[in-house]
Order: sequence, then structure tokens, then C-alpha cells
Amino acid sequence: MRLQLCFLCFGLLLVSSSLQCHGLLLPLTNTLSSLRPANDTATIHRLLRSSSLRSAARHRGRRHGTRRAPPPPRHRQLSLPLAPGSDYTLSLSVGPPSTASSVSLFLDTGSDLVWFPCAPFTCMLCEGKATPGGNHSSPLPPPIDSRRISCASPLCSAAHSSAPTSDLCAAARCPLDAIETDSCASHACPPLYYAYGDGSLVANLRRGRVGLAASMAVENFTFACAHTALAEPVGVAGFGRGPLSLPAQLAPSLSGRFSYCLVAHSFRADRLIRSSPLILGRSTDAAAIGASETDFVYTPLLHNPKHPYFYSVALEAVSVGGKRIQAQPELGDVDRDGNGGMVVDSGTTFTMLPSDTFARVADEFARAMAAARFTRAEGAEAQTGLAPCYHYSPSDRAVPPVALHFRGNATVALPRRNYFMGFKSEEGRSVGCLMLMNVGGNNDDGEDGGGPAGTLGNFQQQGFEVVYDVDAGRVGFARRRCTDLWDTLSRR
Repeated sequence: MRLQLCFLCFGLLLVSSSLQCHGLLLPLTNTLSSLRPANDTATIHRLLRSSSLRSAARHRGRRHGTRRAPPPPRHRQLSLPLAPGSDYTLSLSVGPPSTASSVSLFLDTGSDLVWFPCAPFTCMLCEGKATPGGNHSSPLPPPIDSRRISCASPLCSAAHSSAPTSDLCAAARCPLDAIETDSCASHACPPLYYAYGDGSLVANLRRGRVGLAASMAVENFTFACAHTALAEPVGVAGFGRGPLSLPAQLAPSLSGRFSYCLVAHSFRADRLIRSSPLILGRSTDAAAIGASETDFVYTPLLHNPKHPYFYSVALEAVSVGGKRIQAQPELGDVDRDGNGGMVVDSGTTFTMLPSDTFARVADEFARAMAAARFTRAEGAEAQTGLAPCYHYSPSDRAVPPVALHFRGNATVALPRRNYFMGFKSEEGRSVGCLMLMNVGGNNDDGEDGGGPAGTLGNFQQQGFEVVYDVDAGRVGFARRRCTDLWDTLSRR
């Protein structure tokens, strides 16, 4: 592939006076932006309820795995961020410069494929589904400069869970003599079938020009054109660790380390006054980025042999007030079947904890809240799907602090709004809920399916710069004012 670069700043390359590349800055837009000015109580309840349901469904989908055809019949998760109000999008351009079209895709660190709808496109059960910015325009045909990937390509095999090229070319109806002589290059990679939480899609793998910003385009970028989908009208920019992910297809200076800083919103569109910065090729040079590298705490990435595209880390404990609660052992390790660990995910809203760990965290939180004379708001629990909830005023200072402790002595102390968000109940009273969730681990929808034991959701990541340092095999967290970081970087 060939990169076309221009050394500029906003939405472009961040450079020093010596023209050394320090990263590519791109804006992330929260889908809440399209809801303005709907910040009423009913809207917030609906967003909380749908986000809690979809967070649970997304995690359950990982626990049970998904099937992809054609054979072999191994499981692989394509996880899609579906809940309105919980997603972050970035815009790419596709096609030749003179006729390029813009597509908005969900940022998803839990999958490793870039795909978007292409005409002709049929989306079943998509009525009423939110689209980025409220854009309901029809999908465009496959970019005119793109071409189908060959069944003999390693990229086709990667997209089909490492299936042998001979099997893929046979599915593509390449003659046996051509398969035996490795002469199937003219036969296209078979369509991909993805099944996930509550939908699915069929797509063709293609290569073509994709632009990330006005100054940068990647020729021969591999993406998938979806022609049929169930309950998913919007594409995804997979940022996972696989070879088909967006970062993996960039130059080494941009692919080995990226970060984002999600602007806090509390499900209120009027708080999204700035874009959330996404930095590809995030530099360790503090002078170049305007933020100190020493602010980060790092935890090592865990290898997941079954789902290598996940950013899995080890959660060792959760602190509530002054009490440190040890996490279940499966949160600290991934076995050879891909079970265990905590996935750091941009596409899931709320952090999911296995049942025993969640129960002990929630019990300690409830004990501290009862000691501070807060009363339960059970009506809010029924309205939002979150628990425990309490009658609460923003001026109350007795809510116990919560911190996550990851391997490597990496403690992430959460701002209160990241784990206990205040809002109005249907009766007009001020309430607040614990914004962590139970995976339902001891029933058939929980731990029996295998897969990750927990998920670190994007709501808990707000107000942190989260850096995915693939080259060093680690994930880092640093408290930031994300709006200030955006302003600083966009002026460079």
C-alpha cells in the first residue's frame, strides 16, 4: 500500500519543526449529537435503558461466540456497537479523489474489520434505527476504483477465520486443476457472513482507496461492502488487533500506537461541544502532543489465542471507598480456549463485571450509601436497567469513590460521573445509579458460553486518554480534559 501524506495539523499530521510525524488527529463524533436538543427526562431514561440492554447483549455475544461461514466451523466475534447514544463515529472517504464519498462508521476496538453498506443494500428490521448525524441517505455502489479480493489472497483467509485458501477457492467455484496449481487468482473471495448479538450481515471483501483526512489516503485498503444486513444499517471501523483492522493497514509509524479521549456527556447532547480526539500514531513526545507521557498508567495486554483481535487486560481488583475487592480469577487471565480477561472496548457503553465480582462491588457500594443515609430509588432501577439507584442530589459528596486496579500496578480512579450518574426520575426527583453492570454470570446467558469475563465500556473511559500501545503490548490510561486536548491538538 502507498500513503499520500501532507504535513499539516487539524485532521492531519501533527509534526515538529523537523517534520517528524507525531500522529494523525481525527475527530470522533458521539451519536448523541444528532439528538439535539432532546435532553428531557424521557430521552435520558430511554438512552440509559437501551444502552444497558445493548451492553449486556454485546457482552453475551462475546461469551457465546458467533459463527461465520464458510467452514471451518470455528467461532469468531464481530461485535457491533448498536445502542443509540453510546457510540462514537469517524468519517472516512472512499473512492477516487475526484468522486470520493464520505461514510460515517462506528469506532470499534472490539472487532478487526472495516465495512460499510454498499448498494444494492437490503437492511431487514432496520426501521427506526439511528444513523450517524441522522443521515438517512441511500448507500452508494461499491467505489468505482475498488476490486474484489482474490480467494487465493491471505486477506481472504484472514477474513474467513484463517480458512485454507484451497477451501475458499473451492467455495468460489475455482476448478480443481486451478486449485492444485495455485491458479485461482481471478476468482473472488467468497462473501463473508457475520452473525452477532442481535443481527447479521453478508459482505464482499474489496480493495480500494480510503481517505482518513484531507492530507492522507491509503491505496489498496481492504474493506468489506455489505449488501444485506439484519438490524444494522451502519458500518464499522474495526480497530482491533487483526490484519484487516484500520490501524493495521496504515504505515508502521501510525499503526503501532493510537489513542482517543472521549468527551464526557452523561447522555446529554448539549455537553458535546467538542469532538473527541482520536490520534493515530500517538507520539510519546510530550512536547509534540501537549500532554505528559508520565501521566499514563499502563497494564499489559493479554494474548487471546481464540480472539487475537481483542485488547484483553487483567483486572485484579475494584476499590469502593476504602475497601479493595479482589476480582474473580478469570478476570486476570485468558486460557487457551479464549476464556477470561477484560476486553477494553470502545463500542460497549457500560462496564460489565462477572456476577460474583459485581455482587461484591454492588454490596459494598450499597453498604457505603446506606451508611451515608441515601435511600434506594427502585423506580429508577426499573426505568433504566441499572442498579443500585438512589435518591441523590448533585451537591451530595458522600458517594464513595470507585477505582479499578489492573495488572502492573495500574490504578484507574474513576471520576464520580463515570460510575454514578445523576438524572431526574419520572417523578421529577434527582436520582443516581451505579453505572456498572452484572453480566448475569450464573445463568445460561452468562459465563457458560466462554469468552471474555468482563468488558471495560466507553462510559467508564470518558475523561481519560486511552492509549492502545500495540508495539509495546500494553494499554494506558491518563486523566485528561478531552475538550482541552482537542483544542490543543487542532491548533497545531
